[in-house]
Amino acid sequence: MDIHIRRFIKEDLSDLYALLSSEKVMRYLEAPFSLKKTEAFLDRYALSLNPSVYALECDGSFAGYVIWNSYDPDSMEIGWVLSEAYWNKGVASSITEKMIKKADALKKDLVLECVKEQVVSEHIAKKYGFAYEGTRDGLKVYRRHYKK
Repeated sequence: MDIHIRRFIKEDLSDLYALLSSEKVMRYLEAPFSLKKTEAFLDRYALSLNPSVYALECDGSFAGYVIWNSYDPDSMEIGWVLSEAYWNKGVASSITEKMIKKADALKKDLVLECVKEQVVSEHIAKKYGFAYEGTRDGLKVYRRHYKK
């Protein structure tokens, strides 16, 4: 599977809305988004000068988005929100591998947060050497230290 991470464009709105309005996709995140809330999310987090989310394409089709933003001075936060069609296909693992390489190039730690019910995210964190660090705002926090 060819996985490509890119900046969002305005034309991604309908695909992003389909993703964020899905009850299954949003199950552990928050209530499904309205179109208006999706537009606000796109403008604030994806189309800003320094975006914190990036569009994800698999084999040329919109598959979701990747979270990539500063968590603290030494760390970047990673995460992903995937369309159901891309669940259980290794996409999250591939994204994690790409983000580890990017963070290592920046000499940064990586942080992944998830609710306790997100066992897949927890599994991926452990698989890639993230250590459980505790909770923050009700979320489990996993950190992977930059390996010099």
